[in-house]
Amino acid sequence: MINEERLRKELIQRFGDAYKSFGLNKLMGHVVALLLYAPEPLSLTEIAALLGRSKGPVSQILRRLRDHKLVRKVWSPEDNRKDYYEVEPEIFENAFRNNFDLIKNNTRIATQLKAKVAAAKDKKMETLHLRMKEMEAFYQLMEKHHRNFLAEWIAEKNNLVK
Repeated sequence: MINEERLRKELIQRFGDAYKSFGLNKLMGHVVALLLYAPEPLSLTEIAALLGRSKGPVSQILRRLRDHKLVRKVWSPEDNRKDYYEVEPEIFENAFRNNFDLIKNNTRIATQLKAKVAAAKDKKMETLHLRMKEMEAFYQLMEKHHRNFLAEWIAEKNNLVK
């Protein structure tokens, strides 16, 4: 039999570690995991208490997660003086799209820098020019695969709803 408290703690720990491995704030992962686990929306006070953190840092993290469309603020008829939070229904797709935006930005950077290096017409920059061409090709291929994945995911998601 699974111990629910142990499972919740493991989920929170693993998400924190995963977020940290991506260079993000570990607390972001903890908040996301807690909200994934919670069957009902939680208030800032509840989130902070359940994670053993003060409300200030949790509030900042919630704002960042909302900006990235991973969590959302919801209204509670029982207590309309507090903000409550839950994961966005499209949390995984939104996280993927956030990553896709970074990839598209890397493609733009490579394209712009490749053009600048080429315009310099300096033999000393041949290696850099080759690296920028490779970077551009790499991220263009990633974009193609991400677009294909999104199309597949949307089809899969539509099948899940049926």
